[in-house]
Amino acid sequence: MSDRLLTVDQAAERLGTTDRFPRRLIAERRIAFVKVGRHVRIPERVLDAYIENNTVQPIRRRRSRYGRAA
Repeated sequence: MSDRLLTVDQAAERLGTTDRFPRRLIAERRIAFVKVGRHVRIPERVLDAYIENNTVQPIRRRRSRYGRAA
């Protein structure tokens, strides 16, 4: 199964950011990318993994049976 290659603009749109953010991720080697000549492409699965790895889950706290004392 081939993986779709996204342009930097497409990756930015998917992340909801400007194109500067994915370019910075590439420059800092924080995500994998593919060079096609002088063009840079980001595999869709790499972007999905980046989103999954950086998703923060909410903390679920138990509610106390008793209210706070005044």
